[in-house]
Amino acid sequence: MQMYKSNILYAEAVREFKKKFILTVLQENKGNQCRAARELGMHRNTLSRTISELKIDVRPLRDGVRRPPRSARPLTLEKKIAR
Repeated sequence: MQMYKSNILYAEAVREFKKKFILTVLQENKGNQCRAARELGMHRNTLSRTISELKIDVRPLRDGVRRPPRSARPLTLEKKIAR
């Protein structure tokens, strides 16, 4: 109702809804785009493109914990046996 009363255009209202909806799902998933895309029922590439189009910055949503590169990870027992 607030958007309607402020004479916002339909396209801009849809854009604003999309942005808030996607931001909410990303926040719930701590910025993880794969999990967010799964919950939204879309492909990860589509979500990534939409995030770019809507100019959403996902960096503040991430908790800063990143997986170490493969070279820094210890080999698990199963991988040692497979080699």
